[in-house]
Amino acid sequence: MIAPTELRDIIRSGLLSFPVTPFDAQDNFNASAFSAHLEWLADYPVAGLIVAGGTGEMFSLTPGEIVDVVNTAKAAQPNAPILAGCGYGTRLACELAQGIEAAGGDGILLLPHYLIGAPQDGIETHIRTVCRSTKMGVIVYNRGQSVCSADTLARLTDDCPNLIGFKDGTGDIDTVKRITVGLGERLAYIGGMPTHELFAQAYRGAGVDTYSSAVFNFVPATALEFHAAFTAGDDAKCNQMLRDFYYPFAKIRDRKTGYAVSAIKAGVKLRGFDTGPVRPPLTSLTEEEFALMEKLIADRK
Repeated sequence: MIAPTELRDIIRSGLLSFPVTPFDAQDNFNASAFSAHLEWLADYPVAGLIVAGGTGEMFSLTPGEIVDVVNTAKAAQPNAPILAGCGYGTRLACELAQGIEAAGGDGILLLPHYLIGAPQDGIETHIRTVCRSTKMGVIVYNRGQSVCSADTLARLTDDCPNLIGFKDGTGDIDTVKRITVGLGERLAYIGGMPTHELFAQAYRGAGVDTYSSAVFNFVPATALEFHAAFTAGDDAKCNQMLRDFYYPFAKIRDRKTGYAVSAIKAGVKLRGFDTGPVRPPLTSLTEEEFALMEKLIADRK
């Protein structure tokens, strides 16, 4: 296991990837297809893989499947930092974290707790309890009904040495800026909006200097090219790539709720990998939309 502070520094160093989770004809996790996809991606350097995350359909996986995904990822990319999605209620999240750690995971991305809204002190207790259940590095994901305030996160960083990262999927730049200014180098800051490349430049101004890329799944060279331009502050290059690829992709993605995952899985399938469909309640792209994706990525790597 990579030590939490070392993992924090690695995360800061580059792009993060969110691999999809393939399923077979019986709707079981397809480990061989997952390995093949990760082995292909291994030629494109990233700072870490976050498996069984939002793009990896963590919300539809059983705890046992999440552990299987981590085991498979460790075998396919033994030298890469492997983090995994973790969430639901506090006791289940703790059990998941311990299972991920036992499988050789290096960290967890703590997704929102399940279903119900909660006050700040309740969210704080939830995160603190999960952090104390594992030795791995923990990244808090502000999204949905689980949103830490700057004050809450500051208290948690004092109490939890293995809390190493903050990821934002709310679009609330004011809160993000308060967190990055207040906590400085204590955490790694990760952009987590759907297709975050669309928001990366705005978040950079709020102190968020890296992000996770879902399109890396099927156009890894393009994703790394954008990240390099972003890191260099080459806004002209970023804007050109937004016009040529990311906005057209978003137009397909925005056709139906849930396509932020479904369109990524379609892209991986178009690269020749056996992904299977998304699990319900998500739905797969139509034939027309699949053809639009095929045209969009025909000349991209």
